Amino acid sequence: MAAPAHAAPATPHHGRAHQHPNYLMIFWFLAILTVLEVGVIFMPLPKMTINVALGAMALAKAALVAAYFMHLRFEARTLGVIAVTPLAIAILLIFVILPDSFAIIKQTEKKKPVPAATAPAKP
Repeated sequence: MAAPAHAAPATPHHGRAHQHPNYLMIFWFLAILTVLEVGVIFMPLPKMTINVALGAMALAKAALVAAYFMHLRFEARTLGVIAVTPLAIAILLIFVILPDSFAIIKQTEKKKPVPAATAPAKP
């Protein structure tokens, strides 16, 4: 059945037009986050703190890129959920595999090579 001629076209935004984001400002946010990431590496912090900080900044950068350059901020929420689902699955898999990696580290620490015996000195 055809739509009446006077009906408005269906849009995901219900007739709202979005403003174009300031891509230069987003570029500068990404550049600042990159400089902060490089700075965190050289800070005298525990490795776990550095890893958490780098992971958080990487997620922030990924969110900025997805929201503005992939235009997910202006799309229907369903498309955003579809885009975030692989990230959730990847995080789940990391936590599932993590205990095995700790077991492998423990086993390799137990099997450290024994230094070869040296020959006694000749008189």
